[in-house]
Amino acid sequence: MGNFQNLSVWQRAKTLAVRIYQITNKYPALARDLSMVDQLRRAAVSAPSNIAEGDELRSNKQSIHYFYIAKGSIAELKTQLIIVQALELAPKTVTEPEIQECYEIGAMLYALIQARQRSPRQV
Repeated sequence: MGNFQNLSVWQRAKTLAVRIYQITNKYPALARDLSMVDQLRRAAVSAPSNIAEGDELRSNKQSIHYFYIAKGSIAELKTQLIIVQALELAPKTVTEPEIQECYEIGAMLYALIQARQRSPRQV
């Protein structure tokens, strides 16, 4: 616990957040929908932020709570990207890889949660 920058799930979530910012700046139809841009960015930034916060806490029980919040943010982001696709605010070739990344980060978070639940390290 305590060095969140070494967690591969944090690294991938942070990279995804950066890509979401880039995507929301690049496509005019999406950039004009300020409420969608705000929602996408908030969900994207929430995931690595909650992973970091959870990893810095003193007990696995506390950490797991924040990892679940991060998992929820990833699900929220995935949903928003699916809506962006349906509204054709950005090309599917752009949104589809990000949706897939959400699935993978969600699976990584689930594995991290499971590992922390099995760990005897509780304070």
